[in-house]
Amino acid sequence: MNAPAQLPDRHRGPVRAACRGRARPQCIVPAKSGGGFDLTCQLLRDMLRPAAGGDATGMDIRYLPGGIGAVAFDRAVTQRWSDPQTVVAFSTGSLVNLAQGKFGPHSPDDVRWLATLGTEYGVVAVRRNSQIDSLATLRARLRADPAGLTFGAGGSVGSQDWIKAALLVKAAGKDHRAMRFVSFEGGGQAVAALRGGHVDVFCGDAAEATQVFLSGEVRLIAVLAPHRLTGPLAQVPTAREQGVDLVWPTVRGLYMGPDVPARDYDEWVRTLRRIMASPEFRRMVNARGLEPSPMTGSEVQQYVRAEVTRMQALARSLHL
Repeated sequence: MNAPAQLPDRHRGPVRAACRGRARPQCIVPAKSGGGFDLTCQLLRDMLRPAAGGDATGMDIRYLPGGIGAVAFDRAVTQRWSDPQTVVAFSTGSLVNLAQGKFGPHSPDDVRWLATLGTEYGVVAVRRNSQIDSLATLRARLRADPAGLTFGAGGSVGSQDWIKAALLVKAAGKDHRAMRFVSFEGGGQAVAALRGGHVDVFCGDAAEATQVFLSGEVRLIAVLAPHRLTGPLAQVPTAREQGVDLVWPTVRGLYMGPDVPARDYDEWVRTLRRIMASPEFRRMVNARGLEPSPMTGSEVQQYVRAEVTRMQALARSLHL
């Protein structure tokens, strides 16, 4: 395979490596379409466009749903993935599940953590015609009957979105184990269930809900950020403003198979580091409702280990 002509040197890495193996890179979304994993792969595709001569299809996106990332992680480890052009999306939710053993008998050191691209914050949303118009109203309803509302989110019991719901119930002074929770395979399905009236409250992430919020299909009653967000969600109050000290950042990033050659992994690291140092990177990240959080290589590996340890302690506090 011949290398594409006139590639900018600063973005050539993965494309040059692709010429040694796959026709072009692929990013695996470990869930169904829609939601944060999909957003991560789409962001990476846009980041690599300069390396593909501006071709929007210069990277493939493949969907591998199952266990909110568990199937993809297990296959990467047990099949000893070595394709230097395959990356997999992960999030803070992946680390929550890894900490609780939901990814099987695997440890954080079983894959090659590649990069974090951006951080978004949690949101609490209801239908546009819901009688719940604020976090105070939601707390009052939960205080009166913690099982009176149905929460919906991507992930099962113990997932990061379940934890957000559990912490909201606890903030209302009730036992979180009494709440009703419906699990979906990804945030996209959960938002669709909220719009369809199948659940009452959605706990997810800002980027997942921004488009339906802008279209008027749902109402955001809180962002779980330390301060108000900029951009389209600037008017949504934080949980802290409404008397609930709850902040939940979700980091979105990428990992690779454990047997990817070191030279290819290092080439990805160098390429992403260069791209993430550019002004265009901040623009692409902000356009998706994220804040840049550029980490690569060993820095990401250390971050993942620390987060898994922290999530293990949080899980114990919630009787998981």
